[in-house]
Amino acid sequence: MGGWASAERRRALREQLVAWQRQHGRNDLPWQRPATPYRVWISEVMLQQTRVETVVPYFERFMGHYPQVADLARAELDDVLGLWAGLGYYARARNLHAAAQRIQIEWGGELPEELEALQALPGIGPSTAGAIRSLGHGLPAPILDGNVKRVLARIAGIEGWPGRSPVARELWALSAALVPEEDCRRFNQGLMDLGALVCTPREPACLLCPLASICTARATGTPEAYPTPRPARQRPRRPVRLLLIEHADTLLLERRPASGIWGGLWSLPECPPEQDPLTRAQALGAHCVPTGELPQRHHALTHFELVLQPMRLQWSAAATAVGEPGRQQDWFRPGQEALPGLPAPIRRILRDAGYPIEEGPRGP
Repeated sequence: MGGWASAERRRALREQLVAWQRQHGRNDLPWQRPATPYRVWISEVMLQQTRVETVVPYFERFMGHYPQVADLARAELDDVLGLWAGLGYYARARNLHAAAQRIQIEWGGELPEELEALQALPGIGPSTAGAIRSLGHGLPAPILDGNVKRVLARIAGIEGWPGRSPVARELWALSAALVPEEDCRRFNQGLMDLGALVCTPREPACLLCPLASICTARATGTPEAYPTPRPARQRPRRPVRLLLIEHADTLLLERRPASGIWGGLWSLPECPPEQDPLTRAQALGAHCVPTGELPQRHHALTHFELVLQPMRLQWSAAATAVGEPGRQQDWFRPGQEALPGLPAPIRRILRDAGYPIEEGPRGP
């Protein structure tokens, strides 16, 4: 940590950052009114790889349904996934639900204070645990989300991609050394706010930064060089054919397996690229005629990119009973009844098909 081992230097940084956060930071976010451990936990999970402006309406809707741990613990997973639909990374919602049930049983509905106990819960890693302890309980703990990694790497001139273990260890050590016993809530919020508002990935506003005079990266004249970006990689593409099987004003949907992509959500039946769509439809019990294709949709995931090709099929039989071993399918009336939780790309495809599907979250 170089010069950051100096107690005087750490104290100066804390004082400057806390004063800046009090005056210029984000102090009116929904999860700060009030900043209970539960509300901080929900917001931190939602904010993983998701922007604040996207999260706000989802958070408010979620709190409208599940204001306390007990409400989330006794909820049906389908309902939780339905509220989460559109945020992506659906394992986060499944983990929230599972963790709430454990918190209710093991901790009487109150999130524990200790980092080890928090990290023993599903879906809570070191940084989320640190945020719950510091922002929710007001107790000192280090944090290291994406914004904080960038701020610390620039301040201390830490080179290397933060995804590498040696770099991550150095950043964690610095975060732990800097967090104060007092005012830890405002200090950690200040680190996150500084990264979001001033110390941005591109064109950081160094002239507005309260730490500019002690920032190693700024002194080099190339602050954007820190931290080192992720090594370039090419995502493989995975083609997926989707079947819009329609009958009168109904549409056939199928629940996805609990694990994997879009786990537990409802989607359109899939057809392997090498299989005839009519053969796949017959496996569902559907006798169909093709009525055309919709435009392709591309959906980037962490390790690969989905190339979604929707195909419309008209159910030609009078009966609408469907069934396939190991799968759950049912008919729905988009625009006339509430739909189950659908992944955002599937909602877009249904809008392409002319169905009146809303974008984003609705009110509680």
